Amino acid sequence: MRVGFIGIGNIGKPMAEQIIRAGHTLVVHDLRRDAATSLVAEGAIWAGSPAEVATGCDVVCTCLPGPKEVEPVVLGEGGIAAGMVPGSVYVDHTTNAPSLVRRLRDLLATKGVDTLDAPVSGGMEGARTRDLVMLVGGDATVVEKVRPVLDSMAKTVMHVGDVGAGCVCKLAHNCAGFSIDLAMVECMTLAVKAGVDPAILVNVFQRCAIGRSFDLHVRLPATLFQGDFEPRFALKVANKDMTLATELAQALGVPMKLAEASAEQMSEAMSRGLGDRDSSVFLTLQEERAGAQIRTGSQG
Repeated sequence: MRVGFIGIGNIGKPMAEQIIRAGHTLVVHDLRRDAATSLVAEGAIWAGSPAEVATGCDVVCTCLPGPKEVEPVVLGEGGIAAGMVPGSVYVDHTTNAPSLVRRLRDLLATKGVDTLDAPVSGGMEGARTRDLVMLVGGDATVVEKVRPVLDSMAKTVMHVGDVGAGCVCKLAHNCAGFSIDLAMVECMTLAVKAGVDPAILVNVFQRCAIGRSFDLHVRLPATLFQGDFEPRFALKVANKDMTLATELAQALGVPMKLAEASAEQMSEAMSRGLGDRDSSVFLTLQEERAGAQIRTGSQG
């Protein structure tokens, strides 16, 4: 295929390199022409504007910092919308606002152009080795149409729903990851201040349940995701542990906002008489507030 690629940054550039290596013809553009020097040396064609990239391409990809960069590249003067032709496909790899990618889909559809949002997980390192997970939102037939291009950039291409679903999944995942990082560091600072050697503590976290992603891969699929709260680890015991941890934090003067929020939810679940249920039952309070349940219907 003839593939256009706009946004040759830390992740976009190695993704573009993978497209060349897969044998596709690559047309590139970036605000910094020198960013494309090595790609041009590998056979890529430089284009002077996004519209010029889009002209004659089967697929046009963008990989940009965010919504404020994507909108003018697509819709601005000299944007890709001016160059794309009916039957071509726009693929946005930006971690973008779902509302914007859906609006772009609707606008490009008037030109006979299909849209996919396809943010990636794996970072710069994964882009260099093609060890990326690509989360693709859009029509399944369009995904299959451009799969050779998507597969050239990522080892795992997941079709996750309609346009916008890719960005929803990526945002939810990243938000969870950063929140988990803060929760771990909250608890690590508590342990270090209580006298544990940091190197030993990190080894403990790596070897115990968190380091093995036990909750995500084993415990929650068997409990919350099934709606099965027969006790594996009772809430009353988990609540006791959280109480001891937050009391220790208060004694040592360690701020633990996320831990305190979790402890508060456990206490509310206890007050509802759920102490003998599995500890994961306290997470249903969040489902209740959100008006959404996480039930997969199958384990694993």
